[in-house]
Amino acid sequence: MEPTLTDGDEVLVRPGPATAGDIVHVRHPFRADITLIKRLTSTDGGLTVAGDNPAGSSDSRTLGVLPADHLIGRVTSVLP
Repeated sequence: MEPTLTDGDEVLVRPGPATAGDIVHVRHPFRADITLIKRLTSTDGGLTVAGDNPAGSSDSRTLGVLPADHLIGRVTSVLP
């Protein structure tokens, strides 16, 4: 999520709904041991997510649209 977030930043996450444009915490669609922080771009038919650095991001371009129940919550604060 660079440049918005940098390695080592801690985030606070509020469970519940999110809207397009929010930074969200989601479960990886194929690996139960991984979660992701991404920007939500759409909620039509599931969660479409994107990284803020497209050249270095795994997001819906490679992972596909995530099921809505993969949403853990919306990032509300960043603690550097």
